[in-house]
Amino acid sequence: MDAIIAAGAVRASRVPTESGGRADLEEVGGAELIEDAELRVHRADRGAPAPATLSFLDGIQRWIVRYYDGATPIVHAYVAAAIRRRGADRRLRTVTEAARELHVAPLGALQPAVRAALESSGIDLLDAADAQGAQPGRAIEAIRRVVENERVRMEKGIGERYAATLDRDEWLIVDGVLSESATLAAHPRALGVIKSHGAQYFEGAALTSVFTLAHGARTSVFRPRGRAHHDVFSWYLRLWPWEGNDASFGLVRVEARADQSTVASASGVSGWLVRERTPIASPDPRWDRLLYPIHDVETYLKARAPRGLVPAGAPLLPYPQPIE
Repeated sequence: MDAIIAAGAVRASRVPTESGGRADLEEVGGAELIEDAELRVHRADRGAPAPATLSFLDGIQRWIVRYYDGATPIVHAYVAAAIRRRGADRRLRTVTEAARELHVAPLGALQPAVRAALESSGIDLLDAADAQGAQPGRAIEAIRRVVENERVRMEKGIGERYAATLDRDEWLIVDGVLSESATLAAHPRALGVIKSHGAQYFEGAALTSVFTLAHGARTSVFRPRGRAHHDVFSWYLRLWPWEGNDASFGLVRVEARADQSTVASASGVSGWLVRERTPIASPDPRWDRLLYPIHDVETYLKARAPRGLVPAGAPLLPYPQPIE
């Protein structure tokens, strides 16, 4: 850090308001119904047996604006992903993980001395070319996307490698979409569980059915439209009663392989997914939509993150300044 400051950068300490995972699409995607002619509500089969072995994949990103070179922000980031496996003894154990520490900035906008100091820091340096020439707020958003893409790439990599080793009775549950990976989208025992609902797939009465789903109910299976990724089937599932809370409370969207076997198993899969909501993932504010084993993976990753990268919401305190 001293070398980077000496090269001409100015120390900063800005924790972003949002330092978590990627959100869903902010657009109208549309849907093609697969299971029914009109969107219907089905009960999850709460008695369906869960697979003997389940593995859970999640990732984290932590970042902070650490320096400015003139008006150009330089971000210090950390991305990590892990899979934890639960077998007959019901204990979660880490089976694979990856992590990377980064500096991210529009490299073409940096002074040569600052860039050289960053390259010599021992931390990988990534280019955020879209941030070049932008005002700080826009530049930081472009840098955030670079960090997010690196985390997604890491999650995708360990997920695809692990999926190739799954036992015949083992399932992999991914926190987020499957449709970004051809391998995971086509796997018969992989599921994606999406907690955010930025994309709109239905309208009118069908939209009302989605957001008024009863606890333990699911929608018809549909094919999501609007993502330029890989084909999947999907359905909405309510983990907790929403009445008295919010229309999105306890509501998740599930992605699975685009195959008729997915339709046949949707109620059974929904039944054992509902049971994964407990123990409650407290004190996480997303506990109503967060499967406890996914929370466990995230907790594991957070515990291993560098101490200098504080999570969003921490107090913003100035660096001590000498008294003149």
